[in-house]
Amino acid sequence: MKSISLASLVVAIGSAKFALGVAEYGQCGGSGWTGDTTCDSGLTCVYQNDWYYQCLKSSSTATTTTSKTTTTTTKITTTTTKTTTTATSSSTGTSAKGTPVGFGAGTTGGAGGVTVTPTTQAELITYLSDSTTRTIILTKIFDFTTYYGTTTGKACKPWTCTNGYTPQMTIDTGKGECDASLTLYSVTYYQAGHDYSLKVGSNKTLLGQGSSTGIKGIGLEISGVSNVIVQNIQITDINSQYVWGGDAILITGSSKVWVDHNYIARVGRQFIVTGFDPATQVTISNNYFDGTTSYSASCNGEHYWFLLFAGSADTITVTNNHIYKTSGRGPHVGGISGYNQQIHIVNNYYDTVGGHAIDAAVSSHILVEGNYFKSVTTPDTGTSSGGLEYFVQTVSDATTCANYLTRYCEWNRFESSGTVASRLDTSVLSALDQSAVNNLTPMGVADVPTYVVANAGVGIVN
Repeated sequence: MKSISLASLVVAIGSAKFALGVAEYGQCGGSGWTGDTTCDSGLTCVYQNDWYYQCLKSSSTATTTTSKTTTTTTKITTTTTKTTTTATSSSTGTSAKGTPVGFGAGTTGGAGGVTVTPTTQAELITYLSDSTTRTIILTKIFDFTTYYGTTTGKACKPWTCTNGYTPQMTIDTGKGECDASLTLYSVTYYQAGHDYSLKVGSNKTLLGQGSSTGIKGIGLEISGVSNVIVQNIQITDINSQYVWGGDAILITGSSKVWVDHNYIARVGRQFIVTGFDPATQVTISNNYFDGTTSYSASCNGEHYWFLLFAGSADTITVTNNHIYKTSGRGPHVGGISGYNQQIHIVNNYYDTVGGHAIDAAVSSHILVEGNYFKSVTTPDTGTSSGGLEYFVQTVSDATTCANYLTRYCEWNRFESSGTVASRLDTSVLSALDQSAVNNLTPMGVADVPTYVVANAGVGIVN
């Protein structure tokens, strides 16, 4: 056995013990950083983003045409070569970078079609929704906040915070969103997000250039289509003070979808949600999900509604994402008897989750491996709701995978987090699509925080 990355752990410990400064791949700076800023001999402290500088060899810090950003393709080649995008990029790229792994493998989006650069909201709506194969390049933030105007409705207050935080209100449209015992208040909210979304047609790539492009005030609806890539864009500020204010991305009745290297923050409802119609061959990778919010249903400044997978036959890979300050549904999977969701959660960095992360309900089959849980109150909610999981925690758990897959699994790691009861249902390993799981070789869990922080989000691949 490759000793399930024990070797990499020993190397890391040894490097920390004998190094004169920060070892290779270690953090050496960034906003709020109070640790050592001096790298070992032969290494340079290189800017990755405003929050993270990393010690790298000179040969692995090829800069792009921007003044600060560095590419990240070759930094971690000693620990992973298959779970991330691998193509180098330029700041003026006009096609998606890398290829998806896991269930979304083979998604090509708008490759081979026309390339367009919209300048108005109306153009973007048309380019996204029609039947033409195309790559749509975003060079700015398209703000839809006021595009469809406002509406006045009713909302209730299901939560009361006594610690200084402001909870979300819940929009009530008469469909049972608010309990009859709750007082209804008159509120005004934007119709974008709640009543309108940007519909995405088949064979589309939505690609942002740089780190400051995307859409604001509205989400994407990927419904009844196939072959869609969403890469390197921001999706933010969708009626964030209201539950049911809008989702960032809805995927339903669709196949071959790759959501990669995006930044999602401050939305009213789910960051990503699947409808009851199946979302199949989907990969969600290298995204920065920022749950920091001024309106917290959990009264802790963290967004509760993160990922909800509810489709009748969802097949989804969730990998290499930075999951920051969420407090629930990380993801919530299943809930309807007779459905069959296959979910692979691998090499994600759960960072400061003041609630629960993985929440498996009936009909879900989830493999959880190689994730790093830091300051997570409840990494897994348990088995009471009927979901099936294989949650890797020991060497024995990892080696058992080889009886079902063509490789060992990678264990999960906990730092200042709650414990997880044994969840080792091997029927999960049999139920998962073998090719989708076997084509992804996890990196060692010890490397996950450093790698994910440096590589997730916008401005990395394009």
